Amino acid sequence: MLRWAAETVGSETPARVVRHLVGGTHAVTHLVETTRPRRQMVLRRYPPGDTAAAREAAVLTALDGLAGSAPELIDVDPDGKRTGAPSTLITRLPGRADLTSMSPAEAAEQLGRALARVHAVPVGRFSRLRDGMAAVSAAAGDLLSAGEQVLTHYDFWSGNVLWDDQVITGIVDWSGASRAPRGFDVSWCRLDLVLLHGESAADTFLAAYERAARTTVPDIVSWDLFALANARDTIEGWHPNYADLGRGDLTATELRARHTAWSQNRLTREGSLDFSDE
Repeated sequence: MLRWAAETVGSETPARVVRHLVGGTHAVTHLVETTRPRRQMVLRRYPPGDTAAAREAAVLTALDGLAGSAPELIDVDPDGKRTGAPSTLITRLPGRADLTSMSPAEAAEQLGRALARVHAVPVGRFSRLRDGMAAVSAAAGDLLSAGEQVLTHYDFWSGNVLWDDQVITGIVDWSGASRAPRGFDVSWCRLDLVLLHGESAADTFLAAYERAARTTVPDIVSWDLFALANARDTIEGWHPNYADLGRGDLTATELRARHTAWSQNRLTREGSLDFSDE
């Protein structure tokens, strides 16, 4: 894989691994560099047979850097013929994932504005963008599935956003990008912010998003319940992602407790008091 990275950028010397990049589990991600020419890149390797590398390459090509907010594609090995596993080689964005340095309100405000920029990208720029609601429409129901479809990141949470000097510098991990109603991304990030900081941060994020997007997110309580349902069976497994980014206090037990409390809050708002499935 390092030979492929070096050859792709015309390096006279082999590439080397600088460090493993934390924050996700789908792809194994490393910062790599060459010396002649001197260049740092991000190498992402997916499990054998996974189509995510090809999807990520197509999305990044269409995004064309998102005005500096998304990585640019350098090369893709979709079947792993060169690297042993499906892989993408992308540009490195400045900054790092950061869950601890900023106030919850400031982080939520910037996250809302950043997501509005993603949703403003014309869907027509993407020739083969998957339908993000196709696999979940039965659970979501017609109410949520019928909403206006936009470009959704599909995993927009604090660990997929980079910061430098307390300013968002980029959004990473685009392999899941899809067409879906804006509530999909909004409710997923709200759940993340509730787990990290509480309901106030989630509400600050929503208000910032709606101001920047110049629209409202209809049925937000239903979308919040949708995100909670999607996370119900896996929430304890999110602990390593948060721990890698400095929030070791969010143990599996604590994540389940916060998930349950947010579920009860949302069910109460929707007029139901049946919490038995938690």
